Amino acid sequence: MRHRIIVLGAGYAGASAAGYLARHLHPGDFEVTVVNAEPDFVERIRLHQLAAGQDPRRYELAKMFGSTGIRLRVAQVTAVDAEHRVVTVTDGEVTEQLEYDTLLYSLGSTAADHGVPGVNEHAFHIAGRQAALRLRQRLDELGEKGTVLVVGGNLTAIEAATEIAEFRPGLQVTLATSGELGGWLGLKARRHLLRAFDRLGVQVHEHTTIDRVEATGAVAVNGTTFLADATVWAAGFTAHPIAAASGLAVEDDGRITVDRMMRSVSHPEVYAAGDSAYAMGENGQPLPMSCASAGFTRMQATAAIIGELTGRKISKTPLAYLGNCISLGQKDAIFQVVDGDARSKSWSLRGRPAAHVKAAVLRGTAWNMNHPTYGLPARKHHLATTSDRSAEAAAV
Repeated sequence: MRHRIIVLGAGYAGASAAGYLARHLHPGDFEVTVVNAEPDFVERIRLHQLAAGQDPRRYELAKMFGSTGIRLRVAQVTAVDAEHRVVTVTDGEVTEQLEYDTLLYSLGSTAADHGVPGVNEHAFHIAGRQAALRLRQRLDELGEKGTVLVVGGNLTAIEAATEIAEFRPGLQVTLATSGELGGWLGLKARRHLLRAFDRLGVQVHEHTTIDRVEATGAVAVNGTTFLADATVWAAGFTAHPIAAASGLAVEDDGRITVDRMMRSVSHPEVYAAGDSAYAMGENGQPLPMSCASAGFTRMQATAAIIGELTGRKISKTPLAYLGNCISLGQKDAIFQVVDGDARSKSWSLRGRPAAHVKAAVLRGTAWNMNHPTYGLPARKHHLATTSDRSAEAAAV
């Protein structure tokens, strides 16, 4: 019987992990199954563009995995039973239980409401494709007149506000953030950011914490009322609650607690990558939820899985956060370099050059995802004996 590997989620971490595993593990010994709620690979770092009204290229997972031997199951994950190594999925018609020997959990994250009343009932978010499409539909309904309130001051909020303002100039866009907009950026980068907001006509309300969201807008803690035809909640992300309910050890934010190899500290046959993993960086701080972190944690998780199952030495992937690349519409951006402690340096790339860098990152990421078998090795690794695997595990 082949060793059953299930990858939950086909985002930046899951899709590339599945492809990498299929490239390096012998199909006679291993079976790789990917479970994803959507039939397409979703470019999450383009969802603000989709919401604003653009149409990024779609990548069908069935075509991406077509020649890899990977089994694709388009279904929603509803539960994970870590004790019995079972995943429950449903496609709306059929509910099925999938058994695994090794699990890679990479279901990502969703918008965090922080317990603010009215967010789930009245606000839009762009943490998923369907959510972005719902916001897009609302913006279409508004046409050339209306007001949009973006809540948050992080990268997603900044990109959403500037993209909507540029692509739909008839709408009045306002951003409310509890802190200082771009306060973590270097001096020159922050100046550039504020000039971009001025150029696009986006009104900014700093040090403004939203107390509740209503059908007609939002109310701040200080009593300020923001009337809005659409409120976009972009105040951070949180892990899906499935991991916490599965029996796996998780942190307070719901992310799976992992060791240096991205292995669950409570269930060693489970690995996590991407936004689902609470992974410590080289600086001793947890890696932020980001596309970049998804890449590093995916590389470490797959190296560990392959090493553990084939008896090979496990290499260590550097776990670092290199900087922020922030789109400010289609032709403007900021690339802010950070130091080893994730603090912004004085140097940054701004304007069109930074926009070209961001566009290159988007194209390169999409190409890599769409070619999961690129560099297919001539020799794939077989499943090691239990004694070989135990010896290698003891050496890590």
